Amino acid sequence: MSLSLLIASLWVLAATIVALLPMRWQYVPGLTLLILAPLVIGFAGYQHGWLVALGGVFALVSMFRRPLRFAIARLRGQNPEVPK
Repeated sequence: MSLSLLIASLWVLAATIVALLPMRWQYVPGLTLLILAPLVIGFAGYQHGWLVALGGVFALVSMFRRPLRFAIARLRGQNPEVPK
C-alpha cells in the first residue's frame, strides 16, 4: 500500500473515532480533520491520479455535509443554529 493511501486510511479511522464522540467534543478534532483533508486528498491524487482525488472529494463532501453547509451559511452572512 502506498504512503498516501495509508495516511488516508488513518484519516478515515480518526474521522470514525471523532464521529463517536459527543457533539460538544467533536468541534476541534473535526475541524482539524477538515483542514487536513485537502492535503490528504491532494497527496493521494498526486500519487494515484485525479480519479482517486475526485473520489476523495466526493467522500469528504458526503462526510462533512453539515459542517460545510454551516460554513457556507456563515459566509453568506446568515446565522445558522449550532447543534447541541
